[in-house]
Amino acid sequence: MTSPAAPSASAVSVLDLAPVVPVVVIDDAADAVPLARALVAGGLPAIEVTLRTPAALDAIRAIAAEVPDAVVGAGTVISRAGVAKAIGAGARFLVSPGWTPALLDAMQGSGVPFLPGVSTTSEVVALLEQGVREMKFFPAEAAGGTAYLKSLAGPLPQARFCPTGGISLASAPTYLALPNVGCVGGTWMLPQDALATGDWPRVETLAREAAALQRP
Repeated sequence: MTSPAAPSASAVSVLDLAPVVPVVVIDDAADAVPLARALVAGGLPAIEVTLRTPAALDAIRAIAAEVPDAVVGAGTVISRAGVAKAIGAGARFLVSPGWTPALLDAMQGSGVPFLPGVSTTSEVVALLEQGVREMKFFPAEAAGGTAYLKSLAGPLPQARFCPTGGISLASAPTYLALPNVGCVGGTWMLPQDALATGDWPRVETLAREAAALQRP
């Protein structure tokens, strides 16, 4: 049975693919495909694989090649070289914890959607000046959480965010209720013990719970 193709991250905003984007750290590339299949089966097609481990690029390649229903992206992108490597591996979107003019230029030239990281009003305004309206708010809880994002919605309603950092299943709904939040990033559906033992059914169950969160 052939599954339908995954939604395009360029045709549909990354912020609108699902209420939650799993933020994945993969130590063994062999885990990439079963992990991605579990997340997709649970209803979370957008998967951010962070470039924090030597296995990350191979993991992105494997997911891109073997899990057609997944929209795999690269996270922790912090350099031009990282952008190029991520795109070469098959990443369909890019996420950075912060941004510089050089990194922004590379992401804008990548040909795929991207979410540059911000944690201050000035960074948001600077990106809006460059025509960028979709951003990652990081580290969300440490940078002011929902109260900070709520304060930004008044003067800067054109900016939309994917808050990431310290968010849980319990706190995610308060973020998703904000008008300037499209989705949240999180790791709670990826418990370390489940990853260590390859308990993919548990990951799928937790992913389904996260996917059930509704935006207003």
